Amino acid sequence: MVAADGALVIKVLVVDDSAIVRRLVTTALSGDPGLEVVGVAVNGRQAVDLVAELQPDVVTLDIEMPEMDGLTALPLIRAIAPRLPVIMFSTLTERGARQTLDALSRGASDYVTKPSGTGGLAASVTAVRLELVPKIKALAGVRQTVPSVAVPQRRAAVARPQVTRAVDAIVIGCSTGGPDALARLFAELPADLPVPVAVVQHMPPVFTTMLAARLDANSRLDVREAADGDVLRPGAALLAPGDHHLTIRREGDRVVARLTQDPPENFCRPAVDVLFRSAVEAYGGNVLAVVLTGMGQDGLVGTEQLVQRGAGVIAQDEATSVVWGMPGAVTEAGLATEVLPLDRIAGRLSLLSRV
Repeated sequence: MVAADGALVIKVLVVDDSAIVRRLVTTALSGDPGLEVVGVAVNGRQAVDLVAELQPDVVTLDIEMPEMDGLTALPLIRAIAPRLPVIMFSTLTERGARQTLDALSRGASDYVTKPSGTGGLAASVTAVRLELVPKIKALAGVRQTVPSVAVPQRRAAVARPQVTRAVDAIVIGCSTGGPDALARLFAELPADLPVPVAVVQHMPPVFTTMLAARLDANSRLDVREAADGDVLRPGAALLAPGDHHLTIRREGDRVVARLTQDPPENFCRPAVDVLFRSAVEAYGGNVLAVVLTGMGQDGLVGTEQLVQRGAGVIAQDEATSVVWGMPGAVTEAGLATEVLPLDRIAGRLSLLSRV
């Protein structure tokens, strides 16, 4: 759809059985001239019909609804519109986290958590607008302005030579689309991976606990949510817990995980930049950094510091990324050693960790 001034307008279908939530989301989105709510549905069956009728650009989809829930509706929507961005609306509970991860594994693009309701309607509208609008625009392919950071002068992508030095650890950062990307990546990594892995995925508490358990169940690696003092060891991966930065520090002859609640960076806690910077201190340049699908540019500054020490950097390519924000920023800054489709990254990690 095109607005009167010629700008593109993103058409959004809102699906939720709660009239209060439908009003909340509609109000939050109506304040942005680049968005238009073209329809609302009260259950998954209506949502499937309206996707075919209205052909929206993005759908926000509740999980628990009568007649047909969001998890049942999602594959039916995917059958009609395979590439349609679908954002799940989730509760910040263990059940909500489990259902959200189920939805992401079934093809949902991303999720937002429902506000707690404290502070009244105005505060809830603001909270939804701040979280939901950027995701809608990113998933719809709209370029967004992000706060500038100090980065190297842009050079040709993949300008750096491939890794030839020893790798002592792998650090991974991801956001939108990350849970599914991590699941696919970890499923292909060998049990005898000779180096430890540390991961930051932008997610709230409870969600990261559930994600770590799922990755562990479907991976040959030992995957767990990081706890303060955990020792990094080969064949094991630590995932940053929600609302905590994950840092890694050398203490004697060991490298251990340290958790902090320092201020968010890039509006995130955990933040990829924090992990990557700490990896420089712990390992110098003997690190392989991986930047997977995600919004924004978290990880860009930390990647630059790793590159200055000679570290290798693999960025997921645009074609296989849900959103090519984080890996795109690293690639466009000329920091990537390699830009690879997701299905080739595990093989490269296994190979390069044995250099």
